[in-house]
Amino acid sequence: MINEEIRDKEVRLIGPDGAQLGVVSIKDAMQKAEEASLDLVKIAPQATPPVCKIMDYGKYKFEIAKREKENRKNQKVVNTKEIRISPSIDSNDFNTKVNHAIKFLKAGDKVKITVRFRGREVNHSQIGASLLEKFIEALSEYSSTDKAPKLEGRNMFVVVSPK
Repeated sequence: MINEEIRDKEVRLIGPDGAQLGVVSIKDAMQKAEEASLDLVKIAPQATPPVCKIMDYGKYKFEIAKREKENRKNQKVVNTKEIRISPSIDSNDFNTKVNHAIKFLKAGDKVKITVRFRGREVNHSQIGASLLEKFIEALSEYSSTDKAPKLEGRNMFVVVSPK
């Protein structure tokens, strides 16, 4: 809330330099803000009495937007890449998939390794579990596992994060 939107009878006033001016009536606070040709802004409405500050509201909003933009620029988005394998994978294909996973982990992405069971392969889910353990062991230098391998329907998966 700014200027005339403030409906409280008295407020704790902070000057433009940050100095406490004490508890004053809203009329006095508005008058001091007009003398300084600045805005009266309510910064702590939950306090008793509410805290208002004399400041340039447009400049304040600009600085907040600038700070938020800077924070968004510094954020790192972590993607999850998925690698699908089957229980009957050959060793060369396995090594290729491991190399792809290492590349993703070095780029800072999480990797979800999924073993897809077709037909009656799901009856031998221990083969998929041992394959995932072998995959995790091959990636142990670059990653850490979040959870143990989990079977959901016809898929068994595990998610690994970069170290």
